[in-house]
Amino acid sequence: MRKEEILKALKEAKETANKRNFKQKFDLIINIKHLNLKKSENQFDDFVELHYQRGKETKVCALVGPELEDEAKKVCNKSIRQDEFSKLSKKELKKIGKEYDYFIAQANIMPQVASAFGQVLGPRGKMPNPKVGCVVPPKANLGPLQNRLQKTVKLSTKNGGSVKTIIGNEDMVNEEIADNILTAYNHFLTILPTGKHNISEVLVKMTMGPAIKIEGAGEGKSGKTVKETPKSAKEKSGDGEDDSSGKDKVQETKQEPVEEEAEKPKKEKGVDEE
Repeated sequence: MRKEEILKALKEAKETANKRNFKQKFDLIINIKHLNLKKSENQFDDFVELHYQRGKETKVCALVGPELEDEAKKVCNKSIRQDEFSKLSKKELKKIGKEYDYFIAQANIMPQVASAFGQVLGPRGKMPNPKVGCVVPPKANLGPLQNRLQKTVKLSTKNGGSVKTIIGNEDMVNEEIADNILTAYNHFLTILPTGKHNISEVLVKMTMGPAIKIEGAGEGKSGKTVKETPKSAKEKSGDGEDDSSGKDKVQETKQEPVEEEAEKPKKEKGVDEE
């Protein structure tokens, strides 16, 4: 995927989006193919740090003991102390789980965090994740982590055949958004079994605009499979199923013997008789 094609798609997305009085976001959409998402090994959450802000504030909640309380209050959007866990109602827990994007937890109280927040944060994929550095020691400096999370996006295949994430906003310059898209896309390729051949297409859209395809992304240059007109509709829906039809290959194999027969006019016998 070339940066020039991304910039072209971003320009078209801005031109076709309806104007609104709020700051519109850019979404990156990656449609997956030839990957059975019913298998647990193909369901994953992964994180990538971008070079620029993702276009929306990332709200962080810290679940801490007394050792990290002051640091968490100073750095994070919200801090909940260990002795407050049991006082939260189910309604409050659900509201907290919905409101915040990432949760930081102090490592030595993780069992208490899991017990109090697991049923709410688990299904949302928001439990404190060591992959992104959200499980921290009691005397951690949370400032660098808070800053890193502002530029971190999650790429998940657990919600169907499409990966969708906010990648920028309309106030950012196109070059920065294009860089964010390339960073996320290139990282995503490294975690797919067959890289770009597991991607049918990549699109970008503004909040109030249509999805615009980025040309040259996904599928790769694999000969006749690029056309795939009979199945393109299903692949674009991102159902994740391997819907490969063998019709094209069957036609090719049938043509080969016909060509061989045409090349044998059997003139040898006629020459002998003469």
